[in-house]
Amino acid sequence: MKELVTALVRVFSLGAGALIALSVGAADHPVPKEANWVARDFRFHSGETLPDVRLHYTTVGAPSGEPVLLLHGTAGSGATLLTKDFAGELFGPGQPLDASRYFVILPDALGTGKSTRPSDGLRMRFPKYNYDDMVLAQYRLVTEGLSIRHLRLVLGNSMGGMQTWIWGVRYPDFMDALVPMACQPTEMSGRNWMLRRMLADAIRYDPDWNGGNYSAQPRGMQRILVQFGIATSGGSQAYYKQAPTREK
Repeated sequence: MKELVTALVRVFSLGAGALIALSVGAADHPVPKEANWVARDFRFHSGETLPDVRLHYTTVGAPSGEPVLLLHGTAGSGATLLTKDFAGELFGPGQPLDASRYFVILPDALGTGKSTRPSDGLRMRFPKYNYDDMVLAQYRLVTEGLSIRHLRLVLGNSMGGMQTWIWGVRYPDFMDALVPMACQPTEMSGRNWMLRRMLADAIRYDPDWNGGNYSAQPRGMQRILVQFGIATSGGSQAYYKQAPTREK
């Protein structure tokens, strides 16, 4: 409990300059750079190991800047944080995470994007992994791969926000501030749990799944993603934006 309280307190430790209203305008920041780093002898929470775990990441700004770590949401990747609505409002001159001052690190979480994932070949033989493993991989990337000893900020959205809480508990002195967004440090339940169970069951009970040894994407997942998108697209305001009139 003490560790959780400490993490909660650190959420509010970011200086006021990073909490001001976001600027409006087109993206005007350095060109993002992609790279890979390999974590050797990676041990999962289950005790299982892999000799090599590839971690793909994108950076914006120079390594001499204050390092900040930004974590993406479920089914995303570091690239999903490079949109005009996100990067275009944060990384430009005078914006909260001005890339001329900060070294922005955007990793693809373990199991997603271009990082090592079950679909690379191991499929159901891939070690069972969770958010703790994702955070450990991120920590090793930052400390071993990028030789960073302290972060100015860890910010995450949704799944990335959940990982941000874990960063605060596991490495409370490694960063100045935490900003978990669209998440709470509580047990997954209610609507959130039901939606995730819906996705998992749609895959598990699809004949194409074949016990995880599928040769084509299970069609049940493709169908259920439409319903999942409707349920998570941001509520009424998002729908009004997509279809403001009957004609549109």
